Amino acid sequence: MRKLMLSGAVLAGFVALAVGPGASAGDNGGAREFVVLYEQGAGAPAARAAIADAGGKIVDENTAVGLATVRSDDPAFAARAADEAALVGAAENRSIGQAPKLRRKDDVERGGGVTGADARRGDEDAPAGDPLSDQQWDMQMIGATPEGSYAVEQGSPDVRVGIIDTGIDGSHPDLAPNFDKELSRNFTQDIPSIDGPCESEPDQSCLDAADVDGSGHGTHVAGTVAAALNGVGIAGVAPKAKLVNLRAGQDSGFFFLGATVNALTYAADHGIDVVNMSFFIDPWLFNCTANPADTPEQQQEQQVIIEATNRALRYARERDVTLIAALGNGHEDYDNHTIDTSSPDIQPGFIPQPEDFLPQRPVDNSCVDLPTEGPGVISVSSIGPSKTKADYSNWGLEDTTVSAPGGYARDFFGTDRYRTDANRVLAPYSREAGIEFGEIDPVSGEPLDGSGVIRVDGQYYAYLQGTSMAAPHATGVAALIIARRGLVDRRQPGLRYSPTWVQRHLERGATQTPCPQPNPLVYPDRGPEYTAQCTGDEERNSFYGHGIVSAVNLPPARER
Repeated sequence: MRKLMLSGAVLAGFVALAVGPGASAGDNGGAREFVVLYEQGAGAPAARAAIADAGGKIVDENTAVGLATVRSDDPAFAARAADEAALVGAAENRSIGQAPKLRRKDDVERGGGVTGADARRGDEDAPAGDPLSDQQWDMQMIGATPEGSYAVEQGSPDVRVGIIDTGIDGSHPDLAPNFDKELSRNFTQDIPSIDGPCESEPDQSCLDAADVDGSGHGTHVAGTVAAALNGVGIAGVAPKAKLVNLRAGQDSGFFFLGATVNALTYAADHGIDVVNMSFFIDPWLFNCTANPADTPEQQQEQQVIIEATNRALRYARERDVTLIAALGNGHEDYDNHTIDTSSPDIQPGFIPQPEDFLPQRPVDNSCVDLPTEGPGVISVSSIGPSKTKADYSNWGLEDTTVSAPGGYARDFFGTDRYRTDANRVLAPYSREAGIEFGEIDPVSGEPLDGSGVIRVDGQYYAYLQGTSMAAPHATGVAALIIARRGLVDRRQPGLRYSPTWVQRHLERGATQTPCPQPNPLVYPDRGPEYTAQCTGDEERNSFYGHGIVSAVNLPPARER
């Protein structure tokens, strides 16, 4: 998943570049920033004293799960913190600049297509809907169309969807009608990139406002969930749901522990009904408590990440936040973890992986990809237009809850009409991101040929693919379920509904899909490492989970 589930921890496909050893947001001299987890039952006063004894100064505290952001100029701070009885330990908190010219090996979400800069506005006989609805094969597959779910259930502004991602461009006309700027927050901070200081970025800031997306990923995800059905561009699965930006991902695509935990607990405390998580938490794709391939310091850091993330996920779910995550783009069988080729994605001395660096780190099923394999998380695999598991998508009988459209670079099993950008998922895109990544001409504003970006009536949309694109389809259906079955929230305005029941309805409504035949599935023109064995039956299997999500197979509406 990561980085962005355009890949896991990092945005689909960027290699980040640090400005120097130990650099972090708000660096002052040689100080480094950490997140420190308190021992359960130790008590905040004892934990705060232990942090001071270890040589740290608290700059922020999340009392919901017992996590503090700490600065220290002591190079041995993490080791000292691990020795304190009141603390679980510490993990370094980092801000990473990006180098857009470099690409991660797991970048499957971007990539040039064969379409040009101009979008076709739809066939004359296309069904009524927004102008680009005829290019939304993904919505047609799950029934989110004028003839389908839009005629029955479009969601409700009383349902709040949190997008934990790289931000949302709240000014995009397909998102603005449903965007809640007041409730939105940014929990992370960028640092100057190799290309220049923050003032040189499109938004001229490293501390982005709550309606900014310098990467484009979060805007695309948000559009799939809840782009308005307003005669502009496209419509999302739940075109009347409220969108809340809970930014935890930096422009570089990195998602670190502190920002992710803070986003989750904020969602729990502010009436968010469902969150979409299309990323993995850096710097480890697979977190292990005692992997002999890791150093004691690395083991300790991963223990902190596992415990803190699990606390935050449980805290959110206990407060009726439905948790949905992308399953990841490593074309791996998650029932059989063997080799991690992504971790750590930041090397000793705070130097990110070079493009050709592929670690071979042995792992097993005791290791977990977070938040995807965390408690109570609904994990979503990706399929293409032919409904075949996407070649890049991870799978697993234990982990795949449902599947959803995420796109292919090309659909090996489809028709010629899908051997273009139209095989990917189309959704709103950020102009700032398009300029940053060389997809949009900064002078003319025209998308460049092969970029996968189009402009319609002055607004931008992009064709992307990945489990990052699959998960928001499930999130949108979850929003529809809550709109139909949710109870009036007596704590604050809006609705609330048990995540257990959301998941049951999501699973029951999914279109059961059996393992493909022949099995294992062999992808034409792909190496043997892409061959995938599907296990299970039609009711539940490792490729599709309980089936392909459906926007029309919804539970009956509750009378209020």
